[in-house]
Amino acid sequence: RKTRKNVVGICAVALDQTVHKSGNKAKIIEMLGAKSELSNSDIREALGVSERTAVRYMDELEREEKVEQVGNTGRGVLYRLKP
Repeated sequence: RKTRKNVVGICAVALDQTVHKSGNKAKIIEMLGAKSELSNSDIREALGVSERTAVRYMDELEREEKVEQVGNTGRGVLYRLKP
């Protein structure tokens, strides 16, 4: 049986994750401001996240129309700020 304290704890974890993700996405935007294009590996190394997490962040930033993808797949893909 879940208690109110457990539910609040779960909500706090979800909030922490959302804040962390927002912070990482803001760092990506900041990095793109300093350097015109970034690869997935640049993002992965700078943030210390997995390849899949970096792709997920970039997909979200593309949906938010903040960045655009240059290239189609694989190592040739770069990201830059959307004009």
